Amino acid sequence: MGTTLWLLDYDLGSGAGAALRDIVEPCGFEVVAVRPPAASGRLNAIAGEPSLIAIVLSPSLLESPGELLQSLRSQVPEAPVVAMIAGGEPDRIFRLLELGVQDFFSTPLRAHDVLPRLWRLQERERPEPVVAAQLKEKLGLRHLVGESLSFLATIERIPLVARCDASVLISGETGTGKELIARAIHSLSPRSRKPFLAINCGAIPTELVENELFGHERSAFTGAFSQQDGVVQEAEGGTLLLDEIDTLPLLSQVKLLRFLQEREYRPLGSARPRKADVRVLAAANGDLDNAMRQGRMRQDLYYRLNVIPLHLPALRERREDIPRLAHHFLGRSTDGRKRTSLGFSPRALQALLDYDWPGNVRELEHVIERAAVLSQEEGLIREQHILLPHAAAAETPESFQKAKARAVARFEADYIRDLLLAHQGNISRAAKAADKNRRAFWELIRKHGIDVRSFRPAPL
Repeated sequence: MGTTLWLLDYDLGSGAGAALRDIVEPCGFEVVAVRPPAASGRLNAIAGEPSLIAIVLSPSLLESPGELLQSLRSQVPEAPVVAMIAGGEPDRIFRLLELGVQDFFSTPLRAHDVLPRLWRLQERERPEPVVAAQLKEKLGLRHLVGESLSFLATIERIPLVARCDASVLISGETGTGKELIARAIHSLSPRSRKPFLAINCGAIPTELVENELFGHERSAFTGAFSQQDGVVQEAEGGTLLLDEIDTLPLLSQVKLLRFLQEREYRPLGSARPRKADVRVLAAANGDLDNAMRQGRMRQDLYYRLNVIPLHLPALRERREDIPRLAHHFLGRSTDGRKRTSLGFSPRALQALLDYDWPGNVRELEHVIERAAVLSQEEGLIREQHILLPHAAAAETPESFQKAKARAVARFEADYIRDLLLAHQGNISRAAKAADKNRRAFWELIRKHGIDVRSFRPAPL
């Protein structure tokens, strides 16, 4: 039995519906055009159940698709839904995922991007039972510890991001847990049974980057005595994390961009391109806007990777999570020693809370591991067991530039929060009040990791 795809086209002028038909019909999909109802209307009755539903959203409908998608879900609850949009900012994309859309495509449509994702949805099993789904989520997120609002704003989005195949850019300082986020996305995704590979772009010598990514053929260069696959081929069907993406050489950025756009690459020494079905996640420690201004990061690659941005706050920005994280790491460090009574003295916890943690969660983990070893005889971690570089921090005063940057960042964040509060989380109105275009205002929101949803009124 073939795959029946219902097509609801709300934006006839875009040509996206016709482009989708041209892509999928030669590959065995039966496309049934359904006359789109109004946002509050019902679908025309059609014999049989669809295998997939594709909706072409107009710009006006993209603003508030809730009523339409909820109505569609109530009428056809089993079929996966994909949306086609012209661009789309991250807050709107997240809204579509929250409303039950399994995946989305940005126009113009490309066959090598559309077909694998539709096939994956087509082959997916029925929705898991609630218990199994909860267990899967627990397994994916068990190492992501914290209850602060800024941290939860990112963590709560992971199951939504995992269900689609779009590129994700994870930002945050060194040690905040970017690879853990990437692994959680993979483990909760339909690709979870396939490989997850992570490479640090900054750790690869410049002349070997292309070989590491795409591999080489035999005799491609001196010393190439055999064929070698790159990480793109090794991650086939799964997920590839490119950490420190801003350190990738510009020539390699060009080739990576081509791979992301065409899903094909050419190993060194090969005369023929190869195809690969890999979801690419990227991570960065630094300011990518500054990297683009300095010419170290291609703007087109940045926007291709930054379809869905996730930002992890520094540990000093979520101090309320430090005790919880400390106990979590303590439990892990003592698991093999069968000691369950080890804990922290009040002064030890205060020492942890007073420190600024430039190395973030990773540094905290190492400090707790060391303290657990030093406190073995006492059975309690005391202040003297918490070894922190206090002296070094005290001897190095903050520079004028750093102090100014910190003050400006604090002003920007407070100013944006005040505007969002005044306009009940409406980004367009807040941007207008700030006399900035909507995209620039959204970039400031992303930069400071502000959760827009928390400023919107609760639904009745």
